[in-house]
Amino acid sequence: MSFLDSTMLFPLSTIYSAVTRARLQAYRSGLLSTSKLPVPVISVGNLTTGGTGKTPLVEWISRRIVDDGKRVCVLTRGYGRINPKTQVVVSNGTEILTNERAAGDEPFLLAENLRGIAAVVCNSNRAAAGQWAIQNLGTQVFVLDDGFQHLRLARDLNIVTIDATEPWGGGRLLPQGRLREPRTSLARADCVVITRVDQTADLDSLRDAVTEVADGIPVFMSRMLTSGLFTLAGEPVVFPLQPTGAFCGVGNAESFFNHLRGAGQELAFTRAFADHHQYKQTELDALAREATAHGAVSLITTAKDAIKLRSLSLPIPCCVLEIRISIEDEERFVELIRNAISQAGSTNRKPDR
Repeated sequence: MSFLDSTMLFPLSTIYSAVTRARLQAYRSGLLSTSKLPVPVISVGNLTTGGTGKTPLVEWISRRIVDDGKRVCVLTRGYGRINPKTQVVVSNGTEILTNERAAGDEPFLLAENLRGIAAVVCNSNRAAAGQWAIQNLGTQVFVLDDGFQHLRLARDLNIVTIDATEPWGGGRLLPQGRLREPRTSLARADCVVITRVDQTADLDSLRDAVTEVADGIPVFMSRMLTSGLFTLAGEPVVFPLQPTGAFCGVGNAESFFNHLRGAGQELAFTRAFADHHQYKQTELDALAREATAHGAVSLITTAKDAIKLRSLSLPIPCCVLEIRISIEDEERFVELIRNAISQAGSTNRKPDR
């Protein structure tokens, strides 16, 4: 963003800041009400727009709760879906009931990865979706996806993810920067998970900055690991043809490209599209031509992007990178989640401080 663009957006960021603070104060004072579900709610959110690793963490948490014998449902708004005002049951925990366009790319990816494990329901009114899931799916624990700013629903554990490669969204609020809330809002969190710690050289400074705002809350380190490489048809791949070109439409494209480089991929070409980008065949044809012009003999993309390519075709081989999150001090993190779930019935829920 140029200096001129940044200066022009400053007044809008000032207005956004005032509205954000007023909204939070309205919930704190009771002017706006908070709904409470009769079962535990674990929220995973962030301070910035774009990818911070929330989706892999939501999947990880859901799996651990199911391992403890609980029926889990992921509640999400479903960004980018075609009918955002309706409720969509993406998965009932056993089978997927809709498609990517109706669900949104991230909810659909969660539903596929959690097939047979956890349900996924999209609704901007997540309290209403939760009540429905309790009555119809027998849900015992909810994982609230992208829930830090969703103050309408009380939660029993408020987890915030921070991307180590770009923790503060340029240091400015929307639309001048990528911060949804001021950094001081971290004080509302119950714990912080710093993601992609392997891609930063100054982790100590980031940890200090977090504890300065949210002193006393647990801070966990995590990194993204490759869980597999596949063709668009889902067949395992040992290693893509080299050199390869990488493309994606995710919130932090550079972290994806750096992950590939760190895994030994020779990237002759990279292309970043907007987050949640919906691809057209003409774009893929042009992408393949551009990759070939740079000497790439194959392409590689993310699992989130791959689900939007299934009805399209690429004239050169394309691989899909699947990742999983790895959390340091995993046992302590799991114990934090278990304690929140076990204490949910005996303590007052946190609407948001």
